[in-house]
Amino acid sequence: MNKILIIGMGNVLMQDEGVGVRAIEELENSYHIPDGVTVLDGGTTGMELYNPIRGCDYLIVADAVNTGAPPGSLVRLANEDIPAFFQTKLSNHQLGLSDLLALLMLKGEAPAQVVVIGMVPHSLNNQLGLTMEAEQGLAGMVEMLVAELCALGKEPARRDKPAIGHWRRQAALEGKTGCA
Repeated sequence: MNKILIIGMGNVLMQDEGVGVRAIEELENSYHIPDGVTVLDGGTTGMELYNPIRGCDYLIVADAVNTGAPPGSLVRLANEDIPAFFQTKLSNHQLGLSDLLALLMLKGEAPAQVVVIGMVPHSLNNQLGLTMEAEQGLAGMVEMLVAELCALGKEPARRDKPAIGHWRRQAALEGKTGCA
């Protein structure tokens, strides 16, 4: 049985830099994750992900990417395209992940396939929450994650109603707004 790991990377304190973490939250809130698929919030870590990654066959990373494309562009990078992506790193966690993938390759423990699903950020200000533009593009990023799983034969089932776990979603379901 193939083991699939989806990691959401990013710093949620820097607006759109946290889009990878928010994408996996949306994935888990909107879909039942199939058996054999693990979803992990990698935050801004790098080498700490050694053990989870070395045990997987397929690695899917959701992250903010700096490709030179217009802000909000959604990007899929796979295998040999990924090292070029890391040469123009957006943040320190990408350097750590790049080093980690190189180490796993040297040790013969690298996943058979590595895919990065990313969004070019609109803003990297020190501010909690995605920009409105990134928030609007999040559904497309989640669709790309679902497509990757489907291509691997692991079709996630859509939830009848979103799972609770995000304060805005909980407030919306209860008809509340703001902090009250």
